[in-house]
Amino acid sequence: MNFTNNNHIIKMNQEQSLRSEMPYELQNLIFPSTHEETVATPEDKSDVSIFNNINRGRVAIFLDGSNLFYAALQLGIEVDYTKLLSLLIEKSQLLRAFFYTGVDRTNEKQQGFLLWMRRNGYRVITKDLIQLADGSKKANLDVEIAVDMITLAGHYDTAVLVSGDGDLAYAANAISFQGVRVEVVSLRSMTSDSLINVADRYIDLDSIKHHIQKAPFTSP
Repeated sequence: MNFTNNNHIIKMNQEQSLRSEMPYELQNLIFPSTHEETVATPEDKSDVSIFNNINRGRVAIFLDGSNLFYAALQLGIEVDYTKLLSLLIEKSQLLRAFFYTGVDRTNEKQQGFLLWMRRNGYRVITKDLIQLADGSKKANLDVEIAVDMITLAGHYDTAVLVSGDGDLAYAANAISFQGVRVEVVSLRSMTSDSLINVADRYIDLDSIKHHIQKAPFTSP
């Protein structure tokens, strides 16, 4: 016979009897709900929080739009930029979130997207796309990203670099010598080892993709 289970049942019956004889307010004070204690808030979910117990101070985000676009293609997701921003600034104070991208001035859909970004927490930095000899178009904003990271280094404590471009490793290393914490967020297969080596923290986009992707569209 299991005396432990019997004792537990007797105790539960005694508590139930006492509850029925006292006001509701006293019930909550004397017998706090165990169900309420175990309900997880968003801050408690370790699978969502990626910056547990880290004092990140003031944060500046430098997001390489082209790099993230191709990373999202490889992951098979569409990025929700509101979710991404919320995740990257958790447990911190945002200085500014920069979004760097090449633009086609005749592309109305892209212009609409950039307007949305400006109105939803991002400072958008653009450069006109240049057509290459092979017919493709490209705009390299590495210089702009590096200059902004170094110029603003005295105004933030943590830099979040959303890019895997190894050309940014020197700038990342330079600001780390000024006391800035460097966090790199990118897809591992598209990330230079030289960039990971100078980072204080590396986060693979694949590990957080479920928290930053747009919800799949469902027809009514």
